[in-house]
Amino acid sequence: MNIQFRFISLVAPVALALASWLPSGVAAAELEEAQVTQVIQDVKVVPSNAAARPAAVNETVRQGSAVQTGVQSRSELTFKDQTITRLGEKTSFSVGQGARTIEMGSGQFLLYVPKKAGGAKIKMGPVTAAITGTTVLGNVDPSGIVEFTVLEGGACISYGNMGQSIFVQAGQMVVYDPIAMRLENPHEIDLQQQLSSPLVKDFRQLPSAPLIEETIQSQRQVLAPNGDLDRAVRAAGAASIATATPDQFMQAFNSLLVRYPPSQVRTLVAGAIRARPDLADRITAAAGQVRPVRRGYGKDAKDYKSYKEYKGKEVALPECPPWNQPVQPFIIAPLTPQINSPEKPPKNGD
Repeated sequence: MNIQFRFISLVAPVALALASWLPSGVAAAELEEAQVTQVIQDVKVVPSNAAARPAAVNETVRQGSAVQTGVQSRSELTFKDQTITRLGEKTSFSVGQGARTIEMGSGQFLLYVPKKAGGAKIKMGPVTAAITGTTVLGNVDPSGIVEFTVLEGGACISYGNMGQSIFVQAGQMVVYDPIAMRLENPHEIDLQQQLSSPLVKDFRQLPSAPLIEETIQSQRQVLAPNGDLDRAVRAAGAASIATATPDQFMQAFNSLLVRYPPSQVRTLVAGAIRARPDLADRITAAAGQVRPVRRGYGKDAKDYKSYKEYKGKEVALPECPPWNQPVQPFIIAPLTPQINSPEKPPKNGD
C-alpha cells in the first residue's frame, strides 16, 4: 500500500532541549566518581558487583555504584569538579552510566553544580532535569510523584513521554503527577523557608549561598512596600497593588517589563503573579511578547562571557520553553485515502 504518513516524534525535541544544556568539550569523567564527604547515621555504599557496606568518609563511589541512606540518615558526596550531592533519609542515589548524569532512585536530594563545571543531568524516574551552574532540591516519592525546586540558577526539566519541556527558574517548584502523567505548572515558593531543609542547614554552607540569598532579596524587592511594582502601580493611578484594576496593574507591569534587565525578567514575572494570581494569564502573555534572550548562570552579562573559558566550543544555551506548553502530537493519518480507510468505507466484496 502507498500510504503517506505525517508523523512527528515527541522525544526528539525534548532530547535536543536537554542536550543543549550540556557543553561539548567538557570531560564527562568529572561525574564518574565522587568522594563521600559526610555521613550521618545509616549510610551504605552498594557497588555494582558486591554486597552493600557501611559508607565511610573519604571513600570513593564510582560509576555504577549506589549510595543508600536509612531512616533519619543523610550523606554528602563531592565530585572532582566540586559538584555536591546531598542525600536525605531513605534515599537511593546512583552515579549514572551516561556522561555527566546522576540518577535518583527515590528520596530527597540537593544538588549543587558550580558554573564552568560542565552542567549535569538528573534522572528522576520518567523526568529528567538539565542544569548548568545551579542549586536544586528534589524529592522522588515511592508513589511516583517528583518534586523539583530551583534555589538559584535555572533548570530545563522534561517529561519525555509527553514531549513536555519547561524552564524552571530560581524560587520555583515543579511537580510531576504520575496519575495525570504530566508536569504541573511551576509555582513560586518561599526560598527562605527552603533554607530550613536538613539538606541545607545540617551541612556546611553551600558555595552558592550568596547567590541563593541574592535570589531571596530579588523576590522581596519586587513586592516590597515602595518596591518596583508598588511604585509602578501608584504611578498608574492605583492606591496599592491589591486594589489596582486589571488595566492599572498591567500598565504598571508592562512599564517594568520593558525596563528590567533580561536576567531579572523572570523574577519580575514571578513576583507579579504572586501579587495578582487573578491576572496570571495576562501577565504570562505579556511576558511572552518579550523577545527571548540567551539564558545562563548569574545576574549579568559577565557570566555569559565566562562560558568561553571552556576548552572546545562555547556552551550552547538552551532552547527550553519558558511556559508549560507540551508538544502537541500529530495524529498519524494517511494523506491519500485507501481502501478500508475511514475516508473510504469498504465496498461489498472488499
